Amino acid sequence: MRVISGAQKGLPLKAVPGAGTRPTTDKVKESIFNMIGPYFDGGLAVDLFAGSGGLGIESLSRGIETCIFIEKDPRAIQIIHENLEKCKLKEKAEVYKADATRAIKALEKRQARVDLLFVDPPYQKVGYYELIEHFFQKNLLTDNAIILCEHEKGVDLPSNYGPFRLTRKEIYGSTIISIYQQEEGELHD
Repeated sequence: MRVISGAQKGLPLKAVPGAGTRPTTDKVKESIFNMIGPYFDGGLAVDLFAGSGGLGIESLSRGIETCIFIEKDPRAIQIIHENLEKCKLKEKAEVYKADATRAIKALEKRQARVDLLFVDPPYQKVGYYELIEHFFQKNLLTDNAIILCEHEKGVDLPSNYGPFRLTRKEIYGSTIISIYQQEEGELHD
């Protein structure tokens, strides 16, 4: 695993040992950012179920101003910190050891406005995708936000989460990437 592009291009990233997390492969990561970017001019990203932090770190390398990493596994939290240190991105990151539901409540309290949301829960935890509903119900997403879900083949996500519609779906082996955005005519303040 490595940073694919941007300011930290080529830096290696550590993976979380064991089978508890499944890092996004470099090939899939490169395809993801070609679909949603490939580069950004600031903004806030949230890497929910961050694992080793690869997606959030890639977004920071490509111009996202701040990324909030949410993960409850203490080993993964340690790896995220090590990867951020190696990439010299600690000052642009916030890392929280928290359950995703509690993390959303904390984001709501601070009135966060998220531009890029990564949702990549453990494959067997399909119910976690429903947390996306909380993000738009609590007004945590900007009108131009991109929601990116990584899920297992055979898991059918809905065609929309509130005003966010499935705009792209790509299959990579046993992994599916689903991207949600608001359509131009549906933007609201």
